[in-house]
Amino acid sequence: MEEIEIAKQLTIGLLERMGVKTEVEGFLKEGALCLEIKGDQEGILIGKHGRTLESLQLLINRMVHKRLKNAMRVILDIDDYRKRRADSMAEMAHRLGEKAKGTGHSLTVGPFNAHDRRIIHVTLKEDPSLKTESLGEGELKKVKIIPMKKEG
Repeated sequence: MEEIEIAKQLTIGLLERMGVKTEVEGFLKEGALCLEIKGDQEGILIGKHGRTLESLQLLINRMVHKRLKNAMRVILDIDDYRKRRADSMAEMAHRLGEKAKGTGHSLTVGPFNAHDRRIIHVTLKEDPSLKTESLGEGELKKVKIIPMKKEG
């Protein structure tokens, strides 16, 4: 598919200009164009808490949208980082939810990007004794985990 090839070439070109040699595989998933980057400098490309990866994804999205007429969402991933991050965020959310219920006090954690906040909200939504809300302005916001008062 032409869109995948264009996105791959733009990504490889950008990474080469950054001095990083990689392989890029592309595929379509749920209406998005997914690019999997494989190389030996994954840590540099992921960055602290995935922030470099998020920035690269934003940049690649802009480059692809400028080049293609039909705007497709581009999702970058490196060595399954996104799945590992989602799993660790869900695990952290469960742990903090239990702590909030145990102490009976709200906890505020973060700041997190929209994707990480969504994982926390969705994970804890399953527990009727907890409520969550996002706090703050801008891209990075905190999440407040609130234990519901027991009726009694």
